[in-house]
Amino acid sequence: MKEMIRYGLILALICAIAAGLLAGVNELTRGKIAAQAYAEEQAALKEVMPLAAKFTEVKSGDELLYYKALDNQDKIVGFIFKAGAKGYSSLVQTLAGIFPDGSISAIKVVSQNETPGLGMRITEKKFTGQFSGKDSLSLSGVQAITGATISSRAVMDSVKKKAAEVLELIKNEK
Repeated sequence: MKEMIRYGLILALICAIAAGLLAGVNELTRGKIAAQAYAEEQAALKEVMPLAAKFTEVKSGDELLYYKALDNQDKIVGFIFKAGAKGYSSLVQTLAGIFPDGSISAIKVVSQNETPGLGMRITEKKFTGQFSGKDSLSLSGVQAITGATISSRAVMDSVKKKAAEVLELIKNEK
C-alpha cells in the first residue's frame, strides 16, 4: 500500500514539473507566435488586395466583419472579408477581396483540410484565379473542380453569401 502511494506521489510530481515547463515555454513563445500569425495575415490581405497600402478592421463588438483596404492617401480601394463553409471533409475558410463596385480582386483559401489530391485543388491558382474580376454576387463563369465539386461549391457559396452581407454593410462607404 505504501509503495502505491509513493508511486502516485512520484507520478504527480513528474506531471506537475511537466505542466510547469509547458506553461513556461508557452509564455516564452506567445509573443513570437502572435507576431508570426499577424505577419501571415497581413501577407494574405496584401495577396487578395495588392492595390492596398494598409488595412483596417471593421468590427461589431468582438466579431470581425471585414477589412477596409486603403491606399497611401487613406482612400478606400476595396474590402476584404473572411468566408467559411463546410466542404467535403472540413471547414473551408477563404479570404476574399472585393472592389467597391462588387467585383472580386482575388481570393485565397486560408484554411482547409480537404481530401488530399482532389479536394486540395481548391487552393491552386487554376481554381482561385477564376474569381478575379467576377461579380461577387453571381460568380458567373467560375467552374467547380471535377471530382471536388463539394469543396469547390463550398468556396463559391461562402464567398457569394459573405459578399452579399459585406456589400450591404458598405453601401454607404463608397
